[in-house]
Amino acid sequence: METTLVENLPEVTAAGVLIKAVIIMAVISAIAGFGTYIERKVLAFMQRRLGPMHVGPYGLLQLAADGIKLFTKEDIVPQNANKFIFMIAPIITAATAFIALSAVPVFPDFTIPEFIPLLGGTFVPSIAADLNIGILFVLGMMAAGLYGPLLAGMSQANKWGIIGAARTAVQFLSYEVVTGLSILAPIMIVGSLSFVDFNNAQSAGIGSWLIWQQPVAFVLFLIAGFAETNRTPFDLLEHEAEVVSGYATEYAGMRWGMFFIGEYANMITVSIIAAIVFLGGYSEGTLGWLTIILKVGFFFFLMLWVRASWPHVRPDQLMWLCWKVLMPIALINILITALVILV
Repeated sequence: METTLVENLPEVTAAGVLIKAVIIMAVISAIAGFGTYIERKVLAFMQRRLGPMHVGPYGLLQLAADGIKLFTKEDIVPQNANKFIFMIAPIITAATAFIALSAVPVFPDFTIPEFIPLLGGTFVPSIAADLNIGILFVLGMMAAGLYGPLLAGMSQANKWGIIGAARTAVQFLSYEVVTGLSILAPIMIVGSLSFVDFNNAQSAGIGSWLIWQQPVAFVLFLIAGFAETNRTPFDLLEHEAEVVSGYATEYAGMRWGMFFIGEYANMITVSIIAAIVFLGGYSEGTLGWLTIILKVGFFFFLMLWVRASWPHVRPDQLMWLCWKVLMPIALINILITALVILV
């Protein structure tokens, strides 16, 4: 049975869900685009550079310039590529990222004012699809998103693309397991797969946050999240010093841009999951939603910080870390959690 944060919420209609979906796509796409500017500025600051400065004040219009460039670039499809798969792969990455966001709380509930024609009085929920298996659904959709880089690399008549696809398979088989095992112990404590139930279980305040009961699971999920989003030090799929751009080597224009919109959307999704599952989630009211925005912002900044300060790892190092270090730790953590619950 589906759960809600508070009782007696207005009825959720198809119009409300559709409006929420449009808001998620518009706002998250804008944030993902702006995230590229933030990343360039943060990395520049940490490396004692200026970053974008010439297009607009402090380079703020660089985002618009990059967007115009991507929209107007020629959409090139290599002659020897599998054209259908080559063209659809970026769509898979972007679509799965936004579908995953449909099951996590993004912005608070609100009702459209009555004076607005046609839509007045429509209740727009915080979660577009309030599923009682929300965590499983989100992790499944994010895992499906890896088929985008995999198919993109395999569809190219290019050795760098093939290597990128092979690395995608390695990363997929390794860190999806760690992601699932890391989140299993908190699920055992809460007894639910619903994000709302996780939020309610930590509603007593900072002392009830699951990070205090599951610090090991939190660290494991954070490490797996970097691999899930293809971020440094686990950006093996497109490591430019080794494989040019890997799976994205022969992409241009908006097809290239869709890969990175999906990547930044997944960064936001992982940040939201970490904030809800381990750091108390959100509460009703402006202040409650402001706190989760700050938590998500912290995790997003952490991913940029790691990129500026941590070296890349080799594929064999990634597999060694996963199968010989993280997975045994995750299994031991699950066993200890089960024993504590039984006792």
